[in-house]
Amino acid sequence: MRTLVGSLKGWCCCCGLLLLLPPPLRLSLAAAKQLLRYRLAEEGPADIRIGNVASDLGIVTGSGDVTFSLESGSDYLKIDNMTGELSTTERRIDREKLPQCQMIFDENECFLDFEVSVIGPSQSWVDLFEGRVIILDINDNTPTFPSPVLTLTVEENRPVGTLYLLPTATDRDFGRNGIERYELLQEPGGGDRRGGGAASSGATSAASDGALYPGGSKRRQDTDGAARSSVFELQVADTPDGEKQPQLIVKGALDREQRDSYELSLRVRDGGDPARSSQAILRVLITDVNDNNPRFEKAVYEADLAENSSPGTPILQLRAADSDVGVNGQIEYVFGAATESVRRLLRLDEASGWLSVLHRIDREEVNQLRFTVMARDRGQPPKTDKATVVLNIRDENDNVPTIDIRKIGRIPLRDGVASVAEDVLVDTPIALVQVSDRDQGENGVVTCTVVGDVPFQLKPASEGEGEPQNKRKYFLHTSAPLDYEAVRDYNVVIVAVDSGSPSLSSNNSLLVRVADTNDNPPVFSQAALEVSFPENNAPGERLATVLATDADSGKNAELAYSLEASPAQAPAGLFTIDADSGEVRVQAALDREQRDAYEFQVTARDKGVPSLQGSTTVLVRVADRNDNEPRFMQDLFTFYVKENLQPNSPVGMVTVMDADKGRNAELRLSIQPGEAPPGIFSIENDTGTIFSAVSFDRELQTSYTFKVKAVDGGEPARSATATVSLFVMDENDNAPAVAAPANGSYTVLPPSSHARTVVAAVQARDSDAGANAELSYSIVGGNPYRLFEIDGASGVVSLVGKLAPKHRGLHRLVVRVDDGGQPPQSATALLHVFVNESLANASLVEGQVARSLHTPLARDIAGDPGYELGKQRLSIVVGVVAGVVAVVLLILVVVLARYCRAKGQRGGYEAGKKDREDFFAPPAHDKAKKPKKDRKAKKGGGKQPLYSSIVTVEAAKADGARYDGVHEKLSADSPALSRYRSVNGGPGSPDLARHYKSSSPLPTVQLHPQSPTAGKKHQAVQDLPPANTFVGAGDNISIGSDHCSEYSCQAGSKYSKQHVKKKPSISA
Repeated sequence: MRTLVGSLKGWCCCCGLLLLLPPPLRLSLAAAKQLLRYRLAEEGPADIRIGNVASDLGIVTGSGDVTFSLESGSDYLKIDNMTGELSTTERRIDREKLPQCQMIFDENECFLDFEVSVIGPSQSWVDLFEGRVIILDINDNTPTFPSPVLTLTVEENRPVGTLYLLPTATDRDFGRNGIERYELLQEPGGGDRRGGGAASSGATSAASDGALYPGGSKRRQDTDGAARSSVFELQVADTPDGEKQPQLIVKGALDREQRDSYELSLRVRDGGDPARSSQAILRVLITDVNDNNPRFEKAVYEADLAENSSPGTPILQLRAADSDVGVNGQIEYVFGAATESVRRLLRLDEASGWLSVLHRIDREEVNQLRFTVMARDRGQPPKTDKATVVLNIRDENDNVPTIDIRKIGRIPLRDGVASVAEDVLVDTPIALVQVSDRDQGENGVVTCTVVGDVPFQLKPASEGEGEPQNKRKYFLHTSAPLDYEAVRDYNVVIVAVDSGSPSLSSNNSLLVRVADTNDNPPVFSQAALEVSFPENNAPGERLATVLATDADSGKNAELAYSLEASPAQAPAGLFTIDADSGEVRVQAALDREQRDAYEFQVTARDKGVPSLQGSTTVLVRVADRNDNEPRFMQDLFTFYVKENLQPNSPVGMVTVMDADKGRNAELRLSIQPGEAPPGIFSIENDTGTIFSAVSFDRELQTSYTFKVKAVDGGEPARSATATVSLFVMDENDNAPAVAAPANGSYTVLPPSSHARTVVAAVQARDSDAGANAELSYSIVGGNPYRLFEIDGASGVVSLVGKLAPKHRGLHRLVVRVDDGGQPPQSATALLHVFVNESLANASLVEGQVARSLHTPLARDIAGDPGYELGKQRLSIVVGVVAGVVAVVLLILVVVLARYCRAKGQRGGYEAGKKDREDFFAPPAHDKAKKPKKDRKAKKGGGKQPLYSSIVTVEAAKADGARYDGVHEKLSADSPALSRYRSVNGGPGSPDLARHYKSSSPLPTVQLHPQSPTAGKKHQAVQDLPPANTFVGAGDNISIGSDHCSEYSCQAGSKYSKQHVKKKPSISA
C-alpha cells in the first residue's frame, strides 16, 4: 500500500557526503531533492499504516534525539513522534466526500497534503517536509437510475431504426469502478393491453451500426440467456467525454390499436470486483396518430346583437365534430380570418365554441362584424375546418347630442370664451352653435335652447328642408344691451335634447366676456398695510408682495408698481419694489434696536389711456430677534449687610437689561453654584432682589462671593453672569471677654511700694471689629481710698496713693471693661491685691479671696476694716470714762476693765502686731533660732514652701460670742457652720453675687490637702466660681451679723479638715 514517490537516484552516492554534514543541513538537502508521497485506499479502518517518514528520509531513530510532529493534515493523519510512523486517525476517509475530490475524475488527482517537522535535540534545529497521500478509489458505490420507473413515449407507425435516448445511470465511483455496461432484460410480463395483440417473445440486447455522437463509438450488448425482442433493442454509445449513453431502437412495427405500451427491464453494471448493479422498469407508451378532420354543422353563422351589450353576453355557439379519439378527437375553436376589432370585442371559448361579448360594442363605431372561426383538433399534425360568422349591430339610444360652439365673424372665441365689447348692438350674432346626434331615426332628432336669464338667444342658421334631423346649426344673438360695469361675464348654457326613449340630453356653455374701457383706477385691498419683518435679515430678502386690482381688463388692467418714501420715514434705497410683481425687498439688514418701524408708499399705475393710479401706505414693524445678550449694569456688585439679619431678608439688588424685546427680553435670574455654599442665597426674578436664607455672623464669615446668571427667553437662549460680593458688617453682638487675671487670683503688693507702681494688667478681647472692639477699662468698685488707678486703654492698674497701715490686707478691685459699640457691652473682672510685706499664710489669703468671690460687689473690700473700727471704739470708751470718772470710780474701773478685755479679744489685723494665740499670724523670724518646723522639714528632705506664713481668720459663734482659740474647735456639725452653704453659680449667671447669701460672716470652708502647709496645718480656702467674669452688679444683702470683719477676725481654734475644690492662683 505504501510507495515512496520521487526521484531517489543518486541517494546512495550522496549518503557518505550527507553523513559528513550536520543533521539540519543534511535534512535540508534531502528535503530539497524529494517529496514524500504515499498511496492509501479509501474507506479504511483507523490506525492503518501509511509509511515511515523517518526511514523514507533516511533518519535513524531510537535514540530519542530526533522527534517528529505533524504540522498539517491532522484531520485524517497522525504520526508517531519517536518512530515517524504515519497512519490514519479515527476519522473515515471517503474519497467521494472530500471537497478537493468532488470534481476530479482521475485517481491520481485526489490526495491529502500534510506537513511533517523533524525536530532536533532540545529543538536546536527544525526541518519541515511536505508530503502527499493519494486516495485510491474502491468500488463502494452502486450505479443507480434517476427513478425506479423510466417512462418513454413512442408514436405509432414510427419507422424501423428510430432511435430514442434513455436516461443514464450515475455511479459515484469512477474508472474501472464506474459504469461499464447497460442490459435490456426480458419483459417482466408484457402483453396486449388492448386485448388484440400477442405477447412479446422476450427482450434481447442487440447492437446496430451507426454512431450517435461525433467521434463516439457504438456497440451491441448481449445478455446471456435473455430472449430477443422483436420490437426494441438496446444500443450503448460512448460519448466524447467518456460517458456511456443507452439508446432504445425501434426494430418492429408499432400499432397503438393492437398494443399501447411495453414494459422492459433496464440493468446497469459497474466494472468493480465484485461488480455492483441495479435495474429499473422501462415503460414504453405508444401514442395515436391524427388522420381525421373536424367538420362544422354549417358553413355560415349569422346573428343580431344589440349595441352596448354587457361583457359576457352569449351570442351563438359554433359546433364541429371529429371522428378521431383521444387527443386527435379533441377540438378547439379559434379565430381565423378576423380583424383586430373582432378579437378585441368578442370572446370565443376554445373548448365549447360559444361566442360572447368581451367588450361593449358601439354601433356608431362598428355596425357589422364579419369573420371566420376555425375548428382544430389536438393531433400531430393538427387538422382544421372553418366557418363564417356575420354579426349585425342593432342601434340603441346610447349617444347624447353634441353641441359645438364656434366663432362667427370678427368676434374672437377661444377656449370657450368669447370677448364682446360692451357697446355692441342688440341682436348681433356672436357665435355659431352646431348640434348633432350619432344615433339613427328618432334617436337622432334633436331640439336646442338657451337656458337661464341671459341676454342671448338662438336663431336657426338656415331654413332649408333638406337639412338632416340629427345635425342642425344656430346663431347665438344678443337679446339686450351689455354693461361691463354691471356684469363682466355671462355663462351661456345651451341644452340639446334628442327624441329617443328615454330621451338623452347634453349641454355646453360659452363664457361671454364683456370688454371694458379704461374707467377704473387700480385699487389696493387695504389703504394701509402693516408688515412684521424680523431684524438681522439678509440683504435682498423679500419683505412682502403688495398687489392692487383693477376692474378693467387687458392693458387697462396691467399695473406697474413704484415705491415712494421720505428720508425721515425710510432711507432712500433701503426698500425696493418689483414693478411687475409688486414684490418688496429689503436691501440692507435691519436692526430693531436702532429703529423699529419704517413707512413708505406704494403706487400702482395701469397702462390704459389715459393712465389711472392708486396707492397704499406700508408700515414695516421690525420684529425682534434674540441677538442681544443680557447685560448687567455692573460686572461686580458689592453689597454690605449687617450681621444678625433675619433670614429671608433682602441683602442686595442686581440690575440687568436686555436690548431685545418681548420674550427675547424675558429674563430668568439664578444663583450659580460656586464659592458660596448652596442654598444660602436666592434671587427674585422680577426685581433682581437677592435674599439670604440664613442669618449672617461676621465672626464666622466676613464675606460671600457668588455669581448671578441671567438667561433670556429667546431661542436659542442667551445668558450673562455677574459677580456679587457680599460683605458682612459688624454689630456689637459680643461682650468683651476678660482673659486675665482670673477672678480667683491675687497679687501681693508690699506696703513700701511707691506711687505709679504697676500692680497688674487686665487683659480682655472682643470678637467684634472696629469701634465695637475698641475696649476701655475703668475701676467701678473696691477702691474707696483711691489707691489704685487703671489705664483706660491698656488696662494697666497702677498704685497712685501712699499705703498706710490701715491699707494692709486684701483689696478687691471691680474692673469693668466696656467696648465702643452702640449700645456698648461690658464685662466685669475682679482684681485682688493683697497688701503685705510677704505672704506668710497663703491659705488664709486664698480663703479671703474665696470669700470675696461670694461677697456682693457693692460692698468694698479694701485693707483692714478693724483698724477704723478700733479707733471708733476707743473714742467711745474714752468719752464714757471721762463722763463718769467723776461720778463713780468703780464704773470707771469696770469700764476700763471691759475696754481692756474687749481690746484684747478684738484682734484685728495690725501691722507689726502679734497675738500670742494667733496661729495663723506669720511667726517672727529669729536668725539665731530657726523654728522646729523648719528643722523637721529639712530633716525630711522637704522643700520650704514659698509662702510659709498664713493669716488666721476668726469666726464668731451663733450667740455672738467668739470661739476660744485654745480650748474650742470648730466641728462640721457646729451650729455656726451648719448655717453656711455654698451656692454653685455657673459662669453664665448674670448676677453672680445674688447666689451667695448667708447670715454668717463665714461661708462654707473646705481644706485643700495640696496646700503648701497642709502637712500639719490645714489651710482654709473658700470655694471659687469657675469663671473670672461677673456680669451685672450684686445685691446689697450684707452678712454683717457680727462686727468682726471677714478679712481680719482671728480665731484660736483650727478649722476642721475639709477638701478644697479650687485653689486660687497667686501673682506677685
